[in-house]
Amino acid sequence: MRLPVALALLLIASPALAQDDDDTPAFDRPGIGFSPSTLPRGSVALEWGLPSLERDRDGDGTRSTEYSSDLNLRIGLTEHVELQAFSTPFNHLQVKPRNSSASSSNGGGDSGVAVKIALPSASDNHAWALLASTTFATGARDFSEGGTQYALGASYEYTLNDRWSAALYGNAIRGAGADAFTWSPSVSVALTDTVSSYLEAGFTHTEGEASTAIAGAGVTWMVARTVQLDASFDVGLDSRSPDLQAGLGVSFFFQ
Repeated sequence: MRLPVALALLLIASPALAQDDDDTPAFDRPGIGFSPSTLPRGSVALEWGLPSLERDRDGDGTRSTEYSSDLNLRIGLTEHVELQAFSTPFNHLQVKPRNSSASSSNGGGDSGVAVKIALPSASDNHAWALLASTTFATGARDFSEGGTQYALGASYEYTLNDRWSAALYGNAIRGAGADAFTWSPSVSVALTDTVSSYLEAGFTHTEGEASTAIAGAGVTWMVARTVQLDASFDVGLDSRSPDLQAGLGVSFFFQ
């Protein structure tokens, strides 16, 4: 009961969360990439997965199902720079081998910090940002990368008109014995003044491993001026990718 009560209290308080500006900055969730905009100086955003699901079955018939709840705290430092702190405090993994009983484990995931910088642009139709992050191996064994990882991501968005926009995202990760690069194109459309949807694809190459590919969609709803609900999913396009990734989330903006 604690989670519904906490959400209800935050939704009730949402009209008072940001009173100085009618425009709420874009949130980073959901989706593979991130928004190319940053928070105004002194403002805060909390983005929360409620939770996310990943399901897969390998070639031996072993089925794995993982639930995780991720948190991302964003703080506006200057007009074009923000600080982020992120973690996955809750994870539940169930593994069911073929013709065998299932086993499960619980624990926290890794945590990290990041800095996002919105780059200058000559046109309002173009938006760019860089996101540099460090992730520390603070999680339980089943939910940790096992070492410190460094990542540098870039996001570009082109606004086509009042309803449509297209984006391209790239991210390089190094450390913990795995060097990987992910890129993702996406297209978004505003269905109403408060509801938007998007389509995306994601492609990852990890050194020494086969590449993976996923594709999916999502929807966001600004249930209040400073509160966004979201739902999304991605499906694997090859045998090496997770069969299904899906999630629900809520984001809050404070100023």
